[in-house]
Amino acid sequence: MADDELDAIRRQRMAELQAKHGDASNNQQQGEEAKQRETDMRNSILAQVLDQSARARLSNLALVKPEKANAVENYLIQMARFGKLGAKISESGLIEILEKVSQQTDKKTTVTFNRRKVMDSDDEDDY
Repeated sequence: MADDELDAIRRQRMAELQAKHGDASNNQQQGEEAKQRETDMRNSILAQVLDQSARARLSNLALVKPEKANAVENYLIQMARFGKLGAKISESGLIEILEKVSQQTDKKTTVTFNRRKVMDSDDEDDY
């Protein structure tokens, strides 16, 4: 092959790679923008539904137990979408909701012991 042909192939391959990586970064950027829009929407709905003290309590809960806070946020957003919330929820109302969610998501832990007989030198005559 001539040097001109090799250069053309290299340029074509570089263009393909750049396009591929450009598309990947573009898709990643679109995904991040979608996540940001969803987060903004969630925060907007929660700001409309919760008063200041309830919002602070939910933020503190999110620091300690993010899964539980996420479950409560989802619950509140669903209630707001279906129009089941009349006024802003106070801190005491949020505490009641937290108790309901805790009861639904409580995991029952059980402990079982498997006892195995270990053979000691003193137990040799038992076998």
